[in-house]
Amino acid sequence: METITRKPYETDLTDDEWAILEPILKRALYGNKTTTRGHPRHYPLREIVNAILYVLKTGCQWRQLPHDLPPWKTVYYHFRRWQKRGVLA
Repeated sequence: METITRKPYETDLTDDEWAILEPILKRALYGNKTTTRGHPRHYPLREIVNAILYVLKTGCQWRQLPHDLPPWKTVYYHFRRWQKRGVLA
């Protein structure tokens, strides 16, 4: 399980929530592939989800994400990509 090294936000997923969401999200994103192609991930999937939840729950602008979360462009890219693919509804 990935460990968050920053102080958690109230909007962060709990370990129990992540344990439920992680396999569902990975299956939706990668299907049955055991490896993903392309560049290695710079930010853990959980941190990207936490950043998306932060924006959705607080209503802040993407560019105003706190600096200890992944960069807003990275988070927004994943949000739009997942939205277009139907991962986020």
